[in-house]
Amino acid sequence: MTGDITDGESHATVRTDRPERYGKQLVSHLGRRNGGEWTPDTRSGWIDLAGGRATVTAGEGELHLHLVAESGELPRLEDVVGRHLVRFGERDGLTVAWVRGGQVPT
Repeated sequence: MTGDITDGESHATVRTDRPERYGKQLVSHLGRRNGGEWTPDTRSGWIDLAGGRATVTAGEGELHLHLVAESGELPRLEDVVGRHLVRFGERDGLTVAWVRGGQVPT
């Protein structure tokens, strides 16, 4: 990702018994194209996406997603990140609900 893209952001908290597994899988898969890295020690990672950046953090029983992008890119990036995670976690019934702006969902 190039430049300082800060005019739009979105957050999601995904409840799961396997947050680290899904975080690592998401970063590995989506990071192939533009870059990304998962750090096991911090249970977190980042993904550069065309038009923005996602950060992924595994908590206790939940996976935290944070997107920063140009406002016009947020719907597309929410769809890409959410759709992939839901597909990876289909068996576990994962769902992703995005909240725009600075408020972090609970």
